[in-house]
Amino acid sequence: MTFAVVMLGATMPTPMYALYQHELGFSATVQTVIFAVYAVGVLAALLVTGRWSDQLGRRPMLLAGVALSLASSLVFLVAGPVWVLLVGRLLSGFSAGIFAGAATAAVIEAAPESWRERGAAVATVANIGGLGLGAALAGVAVEYLPAPLHLSFAVHAVAVALCGLLVLGAPETVTDLPARPVLRPQRPEVPPAVRAVFGVAATAGVAGFAVLGLFTALSPRIVSELIGNPSHAVAGAMSLLLLGASVLAQLAVRTAPTGRILHLGCVLLAAGAALVAVSVARGSMVELVVGAVVAGVGQGMTFSKGLAAVNARVAAHQRAGTTSSYFVVLYVAISLPVVGLGAASQAWGLRTAGIVFCVAVAVLALLALAALLVLDRRDARSPG
Repeated sequence: MTFAVVMLGATMPTPMYALYQHELGFSATVQTVIFAVYAVGVLAALLVTGRWSDQLGRRPMLLAGVALSLASSLVFLVAGPVWVLLVGRLLSGFSAGIFAGAATAAVIEAAPESWRERGAAVATVANIGGLGLGAALAGVAVEYLPAPLHLSFAVHAVAVALCGLLVLGAPETVTDLPARPVLRPQRPEVPPAVRAVFGVAATAGVAGFAVLGLFTALSPRIVSELIGNPSHAVAGAMSLLLLGASVLAQLAVRTAPTGRILHLGCVLLAAGAALVAVSVARGSMVELVVGAVVAGVGQGMTFSKGLAAVNARVAAHQRAGTTSSYFVVLYVAISLPVVGLGAASQAWGLRTAGIVFCVAVAVLALLALAALLVLDRRDARSPG
């Protein structure tokens, strides 16, 4: 539960960006930068503290993540100038980055032996499900409840504080902690033997996370400006649709063949991006909803099976560094492209920029599919 509550805070600002923009008068580019700073925090936490829970224990790192999540909500409660919003997003990213590793490991380790595999699925649901629910619940609060820029964060702060008490009372799941912890950053690496499959998996992952960035950063503007629906609840629900489809897809294909699902994921990702492009062009809610679901399924497939394909080919002692490299690429993809989209929307208008963005994502997904087919053919010809 704590995992999901912390992740809720990461996407709660999504339906509020338009209100902040109206109140503070910043540009579309600044809005996307505020969103993207979150990814900087996640990356910093993953790379710097990724191994720390193995050295210090899960509980101390979880408490640090809870404290950062609480601090983020408190910052948003008093948010005024843009720099305060940036600080709040950065703290939220730090918290999510710590929880992504430590909480996932803790959930799996705390599960009974017969539930270990299901523990990984529970962690996935808590992580991505929390992200989806954050935007949706905040959207409802902004639309129908008082104090639209404050109530959600006040409730979240209380919930996180209560979760901190639960973490304090939880047993430590790492039983063999070193006497002298060595706190080293995680060094990203891509071994030569895995570079080809890494490049293909990362390309598909970039396409998927770019769509994720589009929905979590700019879906309120798309829904209100291009489709003509001013509801903050609807804007928040769009993120839930995409992320919900993603997590369900990841659970559904958990035991399915990696290669086949990667191919299908690329196709669905391209189709979903194309549907979103049609929605942006026509101002149609139907295409946007269907596109979000289809793209979400494709994103979930390409993300989970892309990582599985890389891990299947890398040596165990290089797995942590390679996984870190994979996440570095993906979190760059969730942030930089959408900042570019924000800048392009100022120059070309949101409709034109959105169409170009979605077409580029679809093309990238199809390029990843073509590269996968080339790799499959090469592997089939290789001896042994």
